[in-house]
Amino acid sequence: MARHRTAVVAVVLALLSVLAGCGGGRPADRLSDVTLVLGDQAGGTRARAEAAKAFEDAPYRVRWANFQGAAPLFEAVRSGEVDTAVAGDTPTLQALAGGVPIRPAVATAAAQSSTAIVVPPDSPIRTVADLRGKHIVISSAAGSISQLTVLGALEEAGLDPRDVEITFSLPTDAQAGFRAGHIEAWATFDPYLAIAQDAGARVLRDGTGINGHNGFISVAESSLADPLKREALADAMRRFARAWQWSDENQAEYQRVYSDLTSLEPQVARNILTRTRQEIRPLSPEVLAELQRTADRFRAAGVIREPIDVAASSVPDLYSGGA
Repeated sequence: MARHRTAVVAVVLALLSVLAGCGGGRPADRLSDVTLVLGDQAGGTRARAEAAKAFEDAPYRVRWANFQGAAPLFEAVRSGEVDTAVAGDTPTLQALAGGVPIRPAVATAAAQSSTAIVVPPDSPIRTVADLRGKHIVISSAAGSISQLTVLGALEEAGLDPRDVEITFSLPTDAQAGFRAGHIEAWATFDPYLAIAQDAGARVLRDGTGINGHNGFISVAESSLADPLKREALADAMRRFARAWQWSDENQAEYQRVYSDLTSLEPQVARNILTRTRQEIRPLSPEVLAELQRTADRFRAAGVIREPIDVAASSVPDLYSGGA
């Protein structure tokens, strides 16, 4: 009888152990085997997070993957290489239209002036209207935020996109061509814009009044489907919010870390980081409505062919606010 009772107790304890492993335990226990690969552009997000020490005590592992533009970053999402992607509103929409399995999760403040059409300092081109018949290189791909700036600027100047020659190029390739004097006009974004300005490039028109006010951190659908990764991603959004708030309150230190990590000149880093307030916001109805208007504008311009239901494509419940 004693042997029977011992066996029953052992079975019960084993079951309790299994149940604890499935649903209980501390987050550190549950998430210790999870690794999040955080997609970044030009080191900006990593610098912010590392300056704020946002992930130092995370109960999961973090690995950064850096890309020079949104197009290669979203291709990494498509191939399952990264769990998150930080990008402007238009490349996010282009990715959704192109079937990239991503879901916008939080909004980041975007400086409209961080995208612009620039020309060499000695260029005879003085206004957007002077671009008629000229060649504009847009970084980094069709559907980029730079393209939205170009479309808005041309419309404002009474030009049709067919009045100019447009090609697309990754920022570092275009940067080299621009420096060598092979590009008449270049539509690009920070940090490449700030670098060009520091070297003397003239801004014909920036995105003020054209571009949206929001960028986005999106998450891969496959990561959301994994319960443990989803839990880690929800925690990561709170840590991102903490990092954005810290960088806004400690701009000098953030600029130093950003400059060190990206090897940008301090004045270039300062010009980039002072264009707008640093903050993260939940996907409120107002944020989603603005993104929907941008999606509808891109479809009307023929940049995307299929309609996008922004609200249905997003995951607003992953972050509700706070750090």
